[in-house]
Amino acid sequence: MILWFAVAVIALALVAAVLCLVEGLRKRAPNDYTMGATLVIALLLVVQVVVSIVAPISGNLPVGDPLEFWMYLIVALLLAVGAGFWALVDRTRWANLVLAVVHLSVAVMTYRMLVIWG
Repeated sequence: MILWFAVAVIALALVAAVLCLVEGLRKRAPNDYTMGATLVIALLLVVQVVVSIVAPISGNLPVGDPLEFWMYLIVALLLAVGAGFWALVDRTRWANLVLAVVHLSVAVMTYRMLVIWG
C-alpha cells in the first residue's frame, strides 16, 4: 500500500463527508457535487485495488493479515458504490446524510487498511 495514496484517499473521503453532511443539513437532495465526490472516492478505491494487486508482486508485502486487508478494501468499495446507487434512487436529503456516513466509514477503513499493510 502506498502511504501518500492512502492519505489522499482518507483526506478526500473526509472532505466528501463534510460536503455531504453540509448538503444534508441544508435539506438538499443529492446533487452533482455530492454524487461526484462519491464517484471520486469509488474510483480511488478501484485504483487502490489495482495498487494492492501490484504491490506484492513488486516486493511490497503486507505485514498484517491479507484476508482482513482485502475484506476492508472490498467492503469499502462496495459501500461507496452501493451508497452512490442508493442516492440516485432516493433523492431526499437523507441520501446525503447516508453518503456522509459512508465517506466517514471509508476514511476509517482506509486508515485500518494502512495499519494492516504497515
